[in-house]
Amino acid sequence: MTPTPEPVTGRFAPGDVVVRREILLGEVWFGCPTICVEDSPDLLALYLPTGAEFGFPESGEFPCGRHPWQLAGHTAWTGHGKLMLQRPGEAHSVDVFWSGPERTFAGWYFNLQDPCRRTPIGVDTLDHELDLWWAADADRYVFKDVEMFAQRLVEGRYPGMGEAIRAEGDRIAALLDAGERWWDESWSTWRPDPAWPVPHLPANWAAIPPHR
Repeated sequence: MTPTPEPVTGRFAPGDVVVRREILLGEVWFGCPTICVEDSPDLLALYLPTGAEFGFPESGEFPCGRHPWQLAGHTAWTGHGKLMLQRPGEAHSVDVFWSGPERTFAGWYFNLQDPCRRTPIGVDTLDHELDLWWAADADRYVFKDVEMFAQRLVEGRYPGMGEAIRAEGDRIAALLDAGERWWDESWSTWRPDPAWPVPHLPANWAAIPPHR
């Protein structure tokens, strides 16, 4: 997808709570509190820790239905926390996952999404369902949720965006095939500050109008 300039409304400091919201068809659809790891001109790194609560607006039109995590009864992030690396204007994040009691690096997850738009409390985006996953012990990446993405298009979740979303996935795949690494692979050994408390959503998180 074509990068969209990201207006800067002030940078976040390491340790700040950054509310990541999903905006679907002009409505706030989902929110979760993350912790700022880095906010520089070239990178916004956000950490979603274990126990971070999920927020779902109480009211709205929701023409495509409620968020799947709400329907499934998920209320907070479980397992190891994940790190989300986002470059300004890009329609994906590179997410870092760990597993097991030793917090072993599990792999890179290329999460297709709207380019992040800054708000007074964090960033607005929308997950695009289609993703790529490259496990740490695998020779190559795989596409994820291809059939589900096609179903979401039928449901009207991404009007006029299907071709661009597929193109972004193909672009990432081509870069990986060419051996390109546009993120710092040392993030695989990153660890969160143990002093960070589990963040919470502010009371007004869903009332702030979506960034347009």
